[in-house]
Amino acid sequence: MTPLVGVIVTLGMLVVIPLGLRLLDVRPWPFLIGAAAGALSLWLPRGPLAVTLAAVYAVAALYLAFHALPRLRRPDPVQLAAATALATPTVAAVSLLAERAGHDLLGYSPQMLALTVAHFHFAGFAAALVAGLVGRESGSPVAALTVPAGTLLVLGGYFVGDWAELAGSAVLTAGMWWVGWLAWRRFRGVFLLSGAVLAVTMVLAMAWAVGQATGLPHPSLETMIATHGVGNAFGFALCAVAALRRLDPL
Repeated sequence: MTPLVGVIVTLGMLVVIPLGLRLLDVRPWPFLIGAAAGALSLWLPRGPLAVTLAAVYAVAALYLAFHALPRLRRPDPVQLAAATALATPTVAAVSLLAERAGHDLLGYSPQMLALTVAHFHFAGFAAALVAGLVGRESGSPVAALTVPAGTLLVLGGYFVGDWAELAGSAVLTAGMWWVGWLAWRRFRGVFLLSGAVLAVTMVLAMAWAVGQATGLPHPSLETMIATHGVGNAFGFALCAVAALRRLDPL
């Protein structure tokens, strides 16, 4: 795992998810114990100790997934978005276990698994949480549904192929743009930066997905990490979750 990806994932584990859990009415402290272990594992060489610490993080992720289950019983788009936010760190944790062991998973190399860990902290947890909150505040159930749908399609694309992943990226991009627009209309200035960053980073996500599916020129992984990854982590997820922290929990 490169240092930059490590910084991005550490931000997700120790800052973005704990802040977001307060908006989901879930106690953050049990998760933070596992998150501290998971963050430490990122900075150790691959091997038994790093895997053990990643396993502690996996337990913390299961703690969140447990809180997702009651929300799935309610046929409510906002609660579905909340459940998606709580469930996606488990995907990140499984990917982290394989990456810290240095093993491929489902045909994906440790390098790609490291990016999956980052993706499901931000495009998974943070994006679904923000979509649920903005959907509730704006009265738009479609906004609340688009991000969970796009995230699940991207996840399915890992098993099906590049074209399915492209479809998921298209849905997720459209959903995030819609959520960003609604958030700016509802909250104005506090979402000016987040919305601007989101508009650019999701164009990069589509360029990457189109390139992967068609073979057309597209940004390199290093460019995507430095632009799409950093922008979504700091410019969108961190700023958006911090801006929404005064709202009532989902």
